[in-house]
Amino acid sequence: MLCATYNIQYGKGKDGRYDLDRIVAELGDQDLIALQEVDAFVERSGMIDQVAEIAARLPHMFWVYGPGIDADASTIVDGRVVNRRRQFGNMVLARWPILASANHLLPKMALHSQVHSRRAMLETVIQTPIGALRFASVHFDHIGPQTRLPQIDAAKRILLDGPATGATWGGPFDAGWFDKPAPPMPEDIILMGDFNFPPDSVEYDRFLGEKTEHHGRVGELKGFMDAWVAAGHAEDEGVTISFNGFEKRIDHCFITPDLAGKVRRAWIDNDAQGSDHQPVFFEFADTIA
Repeated sequence: MLCATYNIQYGKGKDGRYDLDRIVAELGDQDLIALQEVDAFVERSGMIDQVAEIAARLPHMFWVYGPGIDADASTIVDGRVVNRRRQFGNMVLARWPILASANHLLPKMALHSQVHSRRAMLETVIQTPIGALRFASVHFDHIGPQTRLPQIDAAKRILLDGPATGATWGGPFDAGWFDKPAPPMPEDIILMGDFNFPPDSVEYDRFLGEKTEHHGRVGELKGFMDAWVAAGHAEDEGVTISFNGFEKRIDHCFITPDLAGKVRRAWIDNDAQGSDHQPVFFEFADTIA
């Protein structure tokens, strides 16, 4: 099973050109894709629905979208309202049906001197060859620990408490209310995205457990691991370029511990030109033939 995460910077490449075809080509043939910074009806990216445009270029994939920013972009034509939403957020695409999804808005604080925006985590439930799992695309804040740590705590609580809170709906099956049984709420989780923090950060420690001098990183059984490390890399190995050459890995794939043994490879496409980030790829065992 092949997975990718890519902050596409609303299709704007290193050359300043907007090109969704290039983005899709750089992603290649993946089974699960987590995208961040996807626009819909925003002037900078040509007032197009990038969600629909990306989906049209990957017609074999199921998809859902979850905006962090959602504002009016409607027009009036011949006296009739053409309802459009100006949106900026995350997208998940999957080779298999997305059984359920939930868009979680993350904590935000108002700032007086920095550009800031609402961030979100898009959580899905997918039946894959390695079993039912939750696959999520997230984009944490870019400012610093002060804004990210509350978001990290919220994301961990949402994901790890998932089995206790249950599926999207539940209780005795009632065809008059829901026409299908509730989807599963698996414990296994793959969380991918632009985390905006490197391995040598307090945020990384908060997510995965602190590193001790004699025992290494102390991770909880009901917690998360770094799939990059599970693939055999060192924590600080690899370069993910974003924001003027910030040469530390900030685009991550975090997994629940039961999935660690299934991680086969992890790599970064350092040649990709479609964004100010690089796409990051992961291969899990039991890939479909």
